[in-house]
Amino acid sequence: MRVVEFRIDRRSGVATYLQIVQQVKQALRLGLLAPGDKLPTAKEVVAATAINPNTVLKAYRELDREGLVEARPGLGTFVRRSLARPGAAADSPLRAELAGWAERARAAGLDREDVAALVASVLEEHFG
Repeated sequence: MRVVEFRIDRRSGVATYLQIVQQVKQALRLGLLAPGDKLPTAKEVVAATAINPNTVLKAYRELDREGLVEARPGLGTFVRRSLARPGAAADSPLRAELAGWAERARAAGLDREDVAALVASVLEEHFG
């Protein structure tokens, strides 16, 4: 069983429940979570992040509404379907290339915001 650990950025301006939704979707896209995997319980997420349990439940309801997970009473919340594509897996050659690029960007003195701006502009250019 794979486990996802949520990282909450209270300064991001993104609602906490949406951060959880986004992180689950990212894990699904990267193949870090697969159908049948169990998400952490609300109690486990609260213990790790110090957020309100209702926030976790709201995120899980949103993921359920989107058909990505399903709640099984008394058992937990389980991944229903994947978003992974072969080229986007955590171990794909494209990820390795991107990691190398990020290392070069950091060595060139760029910070996280500089890199985010570059990536956003390239994404806009190529994906609209």
